[in-house]
Amino acid sequence: MADKKLKITQFKSAIGYRKRTKATIEALGLKKLNHSVIHNDSPAIRGMINAVCFLVKVEEV
Repeated sequence: MADKKLKITQFKSAIGYRKRTKATIEALGLKKLNHSVIHNDSPAIRGMINAVCFLVKVEEV
């Protein structure tokens, strides 16, 4: 059984948000606007996505 993958794309800048938000974006591996990364679907990744849901777009791959 294959694990579900999530494609996470940053569509809004983290400038002006608190340090914790910027650290979460960095922990997800996002470097700049419109940059995408692929992660396995896990509770930890889902929690980080929920914390910065206003800055990222998520798609199942």
